Amino acid sequence: MNGTTGSTDGFAGSGGLTDAAIAAEMGDPAGAAFLHAPAAMFVADRAGGILLVNDAFRELTGFDQEQVAHRPWPELLAAADVGHGWELHRRALERPDEQPQRGVEFVGADGVARRTVLRPRPITADGPRTGADPAGPLGVVVLCHGPMRNEETLRAITELRTENSDTALWTLDLATGEIGELFGPSPLGRLLAGDSRTIEEILARVHRDDIARLRDALEASYQGGDYEQRFRMFDQVGDERWLHARARFVDGERPRLVGIIDDVTEHVQLVRRLADRRRIEAAQGRQVTELAAKLVSATTLEEVTGLLTEEFVPIFGGSTATVMLVEAGKLRYPSSATESYGTRRWIEGRDASDTSYPMGAVIQDRQPRFFESRAEVLERFPAVQEMLHHTNAQSWATVPIFGDRRVALGVWQVAWTQPHHATPDERALMLTLAGLAGQALQRVNRQQAELELADAVQRRMLPPQLPDFAALDVAVRYLPSRAGWRVCGDFYDAIQLPGRRVGLVVGDVQGHGVEAAAAMGQIRVAFRAYATNQVDPGVVLAETNRLLTETGEIVFATCGYLVLDLENGEMQAAWAGQPPLIIATADAFEVWEPETGPPVGVDGDSKYPVSTRRLLPGETLLMCSDGLVESSGVTMDEGLERVGQALRGMSGDVHAAATSLADLTPAGRGDDIAILIARMR
Repeated sequence: MNGTTGSTDGFAGSGGLTDAAIAAEMGDPAGAAFLHAPAAMFVADRAGGILLVNDAFRELTGFDQEQVAHRPWPELLAAADVGHGWELHRRALERPDEQPQRGVEFVGADGVARRTVLRPRPITADGPRTGADPAGPLGVVVLCHGPMRNEETLRAITELRTENSDTALWTLDLATGEIGELFGPSPLGRLLAGDSRTIEEILARVHRDDIARLRDALEASYQGGDYEQRFRMFDQVGDERWLHARARFVDGERPRLVGIIDDVTEHVQLVRRLADRRRIEAAQGRQVTELAAKLVSATTLEEVTGLLTEEFVPIFGGSTATVMLVEAGKLRYPSSATESYGTRRWIEGRDASDTSYPMGAVIQDRQPRFFESRAEVLERFPAVQEMLHHTNAQSWATVPIFGDRRVALGVWQVAWTQPHHATPDERALMLTLAGLAGQALQRVNRQQAELELADAVQRRMLPPQLPDFAALDVAVRYLPSRAGWRVCGDFYDAIQLPGRRVGLVVGDVQGHGVEAAAAMGQIRVAFRAYATNQVDPGVVLAETNRLLTETGEIVFATCGYLVLDLENGEMQAAWAGQPPLIIATADAFEVWEPETGPPVGVDGDSKYPVSTRRLLPGETLLMCSDGLVESSGVTMDEGLERVGQALRGMSGDVHAAATSLADLTPAGRGDDIAILIARMR
């Protein structure tokens, strides 16, 4: 046997490799060198069956020649390395120029696995194999040696690094495109590569958006550059993974890349989750700011409770919420509240000082209560056991709503259908919102008191009863605004004038509240005073305007004053910015727009022209303030059209027509409305 090339001319004999052991025992010098070599070696045929082992092999493994004869040598390896053994055997036979080697676990006769580096070399009949041989190698001789100390240390560190982590060490042969792992397969390597052995097989599973960039980077490595890329790849089970690959270029006869690859999927997902969380928190922050602004500007009880029970709940991931107010020492649900989770009958009307229930305890000690489970609330408040049978809620947050001097106005309770832990930030936000709600409720109460006062003043300033005109039917309506606490200065009047004449007035004082209502009373009294002494309606408006400007008060009003002669139906109208009139019959209607001057109270020298028209038998006259026909969502032309169409069909009955228009209100109820309808008999 040629010790350098591994040829078998010393063993050939007439039987080829099958006679190698006999030839060695006959004293062939090469055979003796093989048997007594210090390094463990064995000879195997093309099928992998062991034909001959040396003394060092017997010492290394504990196997005698007879124990391993004709056994496939890869089967002597640890189970995880059997496949690698067959791969080494195949490569040694098919690509001998590569001189493959690999570290494996060799299992000895005692069952102990020993770390061994195997270097198989092909055996030919005529010496070293230097080119293509149609007959192929006769078998292999495998050199076995223990790893070098530094190599063993590196292997141990590598195994520790890759065994239970998302890391793999890899090498890429830049000449052949073959890729593999250093020191054997790792969990990540098996998950990503499987049986793939070439770079093209690996690139086939790279995300299509990243493949071009990876190929460009590899092209730079062929020119001697190092490699580093972050990319996406689909593993063996089809899951997308984010990977970070780094490598150094190693020059030599066979240039290659040697590097490390890390699975950074969890890191990328964490970064994304953090980014998503920041976006969500930013969106929630904007939402909280917007809703808090709504709470600050809320003007009705319904607005305040609606924000707490509906719009604020999603911020905390809650299922339902309710507000209970303290009224005369009792817990009451707002009139607009709906049944939330089947517990209303246990709470409605309960004494607010009853501390056997969470709501009463919160009101009494002014401290919020947070319960993460039913068991927790039952431990503290056993009296609620029966109530819990009628709700699917699992967690609760009950927060006091304070007014001035920490007077408890009520409680706000948020419920979850799953166990929920309220974080410190959530608790702080709930308390803040409840504080804003308390301020809003107090503001609503004050505004409600002012509303009631202004409404009372308004109604006292309007004529309690219109005169009974012999030849004229008159119907009036006053509708206060439903937009929060607004009470405005809309007014109407019908004045008996000398000579079978009637003065009809509709106006709207600028402003809201008690001041507007009081100003309306002043203007109505002034109209009556001037109307009884002046025939010309333009002069009546001018005198009223002068009076308002001379008082020094900043009061403006739009109004329309019409004098109707009951003898012939002649109408004389002086207008100060008031909406046009509508004149309707049973079949049609028209809009009459008297020539108008500025609102009274603006310019003391203003003049008001008089427009004339005749009211014919069968016609009905409508005068109204702008709240009936105009709003931010309805133009005056649209409002006049709707009112005219409605009045046309019922013009014969002025009282029914007034009631119908009061129900119709085409422009909504955002402003006060004054309606006056007249029809000659």
